[in-house]
Amino acid sequence: MKVINYLSTIAVPMVILCIIVYGIIEKKKVYDTFLEGAKEGMQVVINIFPTLIGIFLAVGALRSSGILDLLINLIKPIIQILKIPAEIMPLALLRPISGSASMAIATDIISQSGVDSTIGLIASTIMGSTETTLYTIALYTSAVGIKKIRFVLIAALIADITGMLISVAICRLMS
Repeated sequence: MKVINYLSTIAVPMVILCIIVYGIIEKKKVYDTFLEGAKEGMQVVINIFPTLIGIFLAVGALRSSGILDLLINLIKPIIQILKIPAEIMPLALLRPISGSASMAIATDIISQSGVDSTIGLIASTIMGSTETTLYTIALYTSAVGIKKIRFVLIAALIADITGMLISVAICRLMS
């Protein structure tokens, strides 16, 4: 265990040192290259900032408006047929949109139901087997200027739904 701690402590400094040594061997201006990369990174941040603001605004509106509860009530017959716990649905609906909102909901579910409860295990498994799809697609496609995302979005949402359904099925099977 001490070896792993030591290796993890020196990993980042060693990577930086290797980059500097490689730059010196190849006679590259390492610091100038670093500055150019930092400028490009700042430009990416500026380009994706409006997308981030829009996503955060939409998540805030969803959480505070009651639309989430309305959606859950609308799909309640389907989730009862699939035997999905209703307590999981806020997490399932927000997970593709926001990582921080879904983390808050998962934390709330686990604090109410318990870490080792079936619902707590389902929430944890959903968090590990799904992605903040809309956030990720919006961020990456806006950073590179892609406008047509229909097929990527459909495939990613199918993957999220599959991850959620399999999470419920496996956790039910294991408990």
